[in-house]
Amino acid sequence: LRVQNKKLYLATFAAVLGPLSFGFVLGYSSPVIPELRKINDPKLRLDSSQASWFGSVVTLGAAAGGILGGYLVDKAGRKLSLMLCSIPYVFGYIVIISAQNVWMLYFGRMLTGLASGITSLVVPMYISEVSHPKVRGMLGSCVQLMVVTGILGAYVAGITLKWRWLAVLCAFPSCIMLLFMSFMPETPRFLLNRHKRSEAIASLRFLRGPHADHEWECRQIEASVQEEGLNLSEFKNPSIYRPLLTGVALMFFQQVTGINAVMFYAETIFENADFKDSRMASVVVGSIQVCFTAVAALIIDKTGRKVLLYISGIIMALSTALFGLYFKMVLPNRNNSSNPDVWFTLNSASPGTESSTSWLAVVSLGLFVAGFALGWGPVPWLVISEIFPLKARGVSSGACVLTNWVMAFLVTKEFNDFIGFLTSYGTFWLFSAFCCLNVTFTAFYIPETKGQTLEQIEAYYRRS
Repeated sequence: LRVQNKKLYLATFAAVLGPLSFGFVLGYSSPVIPELRKINDPKLRLDSSQASWFGSVVTLGAAAGGILGGYLVDKAGRKLSLMLCSIPYVFGYIVIISAQNVWMLYFGRMLTGLASGITSLVVPMYISEVSHPKVRGMLGSCVQLMVVTGILGAYVAGITLKWRWLAVLCAFPSCIMLLFMSFMPETPRFLLNRHKRSEAIASLRFLRGPHADHEWECRQIEASVQEEGLNLSEFKNPSIYRPLLTGVALMFFQQVTGINAVMFYAETIFENADFKDSRMASVVVGSIQVCFTAVAALIIDKTGRKVLLYISGIIMALSTALFGLYFKMVLPNRNNSSNPDVWFTLNSASPGTESSTSWLAVVSLGLFVAGFALGWGPVPWLVISEIFPLKARGVSSGACVLTNWVMAFLVTKEFNDFIGFLTSYGTFWLFSAFCCLNVTFTAFYIPETKGQTLEQIEAYYRRS
């Protein structure tokens, strides 16, 4: 068992260097945007609109990466797809480092976003297919753990490094991933789907150690492998469309919790609470994310997926309701639709009001980030790596990743319009209502996959 775990953990470590790169991409904009807004070169200086695009264009690249990844993962395999995505990571950072104008910055961000979209699809799938049921939850949760670690790493490095040198640092994890993954095996399920039985046995020997019953596991996987390709007509089959709808809904609900909106407010909230160094405040938020995602990874195989989604959804519902209360108390008038700008509404609050209630915002922010990291951050990515039948895994995962990143883009870009239409407190109460809906959705539509093999999960959907 010790040999098996060492090799399995090594394969997982090589794969999660991808999400670490993805985290660096997401975290890169936070320390860099303030620097680029003050830079002397007028060709590179960002105004507020350009800064918004610099931050959000990654989500468009990632949405395209979801479509490309869904195709690649079925044609080239899990391992090769992961190795190939290191190319747009590195090339994207080279473009950013050598940027002479804003459009080069956008193009570099788009490329790193494309790589992030492929990564967010391939890595959970690779880990779920190489793991055994007893540790699949923990190893699958390491995907989100490495994402938030990457975000925190970018925040911390951004305190001392200039934007070009930070880009150099951010390119390193993907280079190391390319090197490590070249020594790791392809997943046994993909190999058996390609009728490469001897290679699948060799992969299992690497992942499980020499003393495990490789033939038995191989037969279990073969029993569920569908030889024929996937036709569009097969999406009428409940065993294919039900997990697909569940996965798409999970990605939708993850984004409408308001995670991007809350993080958008974070720096302003800390400033109002007399945290003078907003960069250090970002590090505090990143640290909370890392700690609670690590807790989720450690307990998920004991508690199960649904319990964490329940706890997470309830914590987020309460914290966004408190956020709404904070803005209701802080803003000087009931309807701020005349100017929906976030900074304007906060800074136009009546003197003294925000300082007396700032503790409420800080507590809400801490609760929300902790709640999200505990459940709705890592668990949806884990569940979509488990529930799809083998032959529909690439297409279905691609649809889920596309949904997630399109929703992330819409929530980020249209957030100010929501504030104008619903007011700040109304917007956060809407997020709170969605979090309550998340809990209901979890109760009725999410299967508990703890301790089950991927073949048992597939059989569950065929039976039901």
